[in-house]
Amino acid sequence: MFPTSARIEEAQAPIDKNWWRGAVIYQIYPRSFQDNNGDGVGDLVGITQRLEYVADLGVDAIWLSPFFKSPMKDFGYDVSNYREVDPIFGTLEDFDQLVGKAHGLGLKVIIDQVISHTSDQHPWFVESRQSNSNSRDDWYVWADAKPDGTPPNNWLSIFGGAAWTWDPRRRQYYMHNFLASQPDLNFHNPAVQDAVLEEMRFWLDRGVDGFRLDTVNFYYCSKGLEPNPPIGREEYNASIAPDVNPYNLQSHLYDKSQPENAIFLERVRALLDTYPGTSSVGEIGDAQRQVELMSAYTSGDKRLHMAYTFDFLGGEFSARHFRESIEKLESAAPNGWTCLAFSNHDVVRHVSRWARHGYEDDFARLAATILFSMKGSVCLYQGEELGLTEADISFEDIVDPYGREFWPNFKGRDGCRTPMVWQANAHNGGFSPAERTWLPIPVSHKERAVDEQLHKDESILLFYRTMLRKRRENPALVDGAIELIDAPDGVLAFYRIKDESRLLCAFNMTHDAHMLPLDCDGKLGGTLLAERVVTEGGALHFEALGAYIGRVE
Repeated sequence: MFPTSARIEEAQAPIDKNWWRGAVIYQIYPRSFQDNNGDGVGDLVGITQRLEYVADLGVDAIWLSPFFKSPMKDFGYDVSNYREVDPIFGTLEDFDQLVGKAHGLGLKVIIDQVISHTSDQHPWFVESRQSNSNSRDDWYVWADAKPDGTPPNNWLSIFGGAAWTWDPRRRQYYMHNFLASQPDLNFHNPAVQDAVLEEMRFWLDRGVDGFRLDTVNFYYCSKGLEPNPPIGREEYNASIAPDVNPYNLQSHLYDKSQPENAIFLERVRALLDTYPGTSSVGEIGDAQRQVELMSAYTSGDKRLHMAYTFDFLGGEFSARHFRESIEKLESAAPNGWTCLAFSNHDVVRHVSRWARHGYEDDFARLAATILFSMKGSVCLYQGEELGLTEADISFEDIVDPYGREFWPNFKGRDGCRTPMVWQANAHNGGFSPAERTWLPIPVSHKERAVDEQLHKDESILLFYRTMLRKRRENPALVDGAIELIDAPDGVLAFYRIKDESRLLCAFNMTHDAHMLPLDCDGKLGGTLLAERVVTEGGALHFEALGAYIGRVE
């Protein structure tokens, strides 16, 4: 280990071990944030140059999507060396400078850890596939063919096709939940656990403040390799994969979410606890057992600090759905902690997913208000604060293998990954001096560029800044309890409570007018926010997409 100067300085300062509880984390997709070297792809130096913008938003931390050495078949989620920065993003020294500047601005730094699988170019797999009698022969999930030569079972890849690929060297199949170039590690092997924990320790020693754990419930499959049963239509849920994907037709009882997974997370937490003030957030992808896993993975203080599910990344935008999700979480995991997100690098941007045409700005304000009012920490995805919509990418420009597989019914993830727009009238929106960027930048995005919004009083960007400030100023919104309130259909209402502070939060999630009677235990005090709503006759009267946050005395 080699503690960096940043880590030493932090060790001498008071440590807030609970900074993550209620924190707002800004997700940066490095390929698309800022290109410094002019190759059309974002890089670490570019991110460092834009950190003041992120700090001025009022967030607490940044989350960097993968920047490790990779053949980029899945754009960094196929790691070939966990300890190297891929040259397209820069160097380790660039990363150290980024961390130093972020910490100087008061921002924590969380990085992705993609440990359920590696690239097929990782030295571990290169050795493992050579034979079934080498030092890493069981570091990946290998299995013999059935007598007729077909795969060991019916498991499917999320990216399409079977989850098994034949390797002629070993004359066995290897498992991959995603691309065939992303073989799954065998976590039943303690040596694999030890190895990935050492890769994580490398970055902790460099000063990172925690990890976002990709596909955190995918680490283990069943040792018995039992076939998954078909799923009943009443259980069908397309929030993990698009509904054109046959992956949704199975109940994934054996290829992920195994009991051993939670035990390994205790090893992750034990490692993090040796670096005071670090944190973890896990991505749970399991349509049938989201709440159960959230409880198992985040309750208590021995596993993950927090996790997020796909409840709000793929579900409907309705008061009913939001209320049911909150109720399930509060009931099943009262001592757990969720990380809320409406958008990220894997899903259609929420303004396009949920808003009616012509109401995008009103909807963006309402969505932000709800997101910053619910109980949990928050992940914001770059460009969300600009109200960016999903980009329409032509098939010729699609680079996401997921989109090319299921085109045109599912166009993949490129539409939410296009570069940030900094200056409306600059070449490539100020993202890159290159002639061509890795993904095209829509003209409609340039109209929402940062420089345009900074000078408009009613801009989405300034609204986000205002809401983040209100959240910081009211601890009940940060980590207070939540208490749901009965409300008419279409209205979501709850109290956020901490110590003597009680806030009423109410939202009309429809395009119709609604009224919410004020049956408060006390009386309304100061109003923190009122958008398209008035108080009259002992009730809140909402216009379409109206929102209210106020104190109850």
